[in-house]
Amino acid sequence: MHAERGESSIDLVRAARQGDLGSLGILLKIHYGGMYAVAYGILGNSADAEDVCQDAAITAMSRLGDLRDPTAVSAWLKAIVRNNCRMRLRTRPPLPVGLPDGSAGTSFIDDPALIVERHATRDWIWDGLMRLTPTVREAAILRYFTQITSYQEIAQVCGVPVGTVRSRLSEARRRLAGALPGTVAERHDDITALTAERREEAIAVLSSVPSATPEASLSGRWSPEVEITWPTGDRLIGFSSLFAVFASDYADGVRYRLTNVVAGPGLTIWENQFVNPPEDPDHCPPAITWLLKEAEGRIQSVRLFYAPRPAPACDPEHPR
Repeated sequence: MHAERGESSIDLVRAARQGDLGSLGILLKIHYGGMYAVAYGILGNSADAEDVCQDAAITAMSRLGDLRDPTAVSAWLKAIVRNNCRMRLRTRPPLPVGLPDGSAGTSFIDDPALIVERHATRDWIWDGLMRLTPTVREAAILRYFTQITSYQEIAQVCGVPVGTVRSRLSEARRRLAGALPGTVAERHDDITALTAERREEAIAVLSSVPSATPEASLSGRWSPEVEITWPTGDRLIGFSSLFAVFASDYADGVRYRLTNVVAGPGLTIWENQFVNPPEDPDHCPPAITWLLKEAEGRIQSVRLFYAPRPAPACDPEHPR
């Protein structure tokens, strides 16, 4: 209807920011050609250009509140595309957040989970994610809402080949970009309460040793036969094995700092940093990601992924 009435991009931006999210879908269609031209001009490959533009479209859906000047919408969208292209050319797949060099005249927090929490579109985006198949949803959530963004890292966390991750993310982008504009008028679940609940659960588990949290208090949510896959590939049964590791780390002076919780039906992701003791700064890797899968309301499996350790600094007097 907006297009037939001849409304400008400025009118559409203003309408979308006032809650008319259907205007955003029209806005993206209007500017998609220009976005694609920028991506193709940088990457020279139509498939990569489509991927980058679809990532940018999803970003724009969750970031509209960051666009302070409606007249800058074209530059804003193209800036997202250019940023993603640059990251792809650096061999790291693009994380669809952030704009380069403050080119849109605003400041951002490059944490997609926090961004979505700030805006009314949060539940809309999450509802779209929940409509994906579980395996596709899992890859998309890791890609867009955690620090696990490269295809290789997602493949390790999910336990699948890199090619499978690539195809799942392609399907996620295609389905989200096509489906979200058509679901803006529907009623969406509020994910905030679930995220807060899962955050409390993470805190309880990660602080289990110093607070002496009894394992029985977790039995309602954790299956006694939960399968835990460690980053080494080793598998253990039962969450008591986690407490043994916590106790060992805690005795060595290691602490945990929870940095992110992503929650949805059947899936929860925790990200936490290790705080190593000063006398042993390399005791644990920098961080760990937990992928918790549920069935019938109980956690049935956990996969763990260590963030890679930073490469040692090169000694210019003794190059490798």
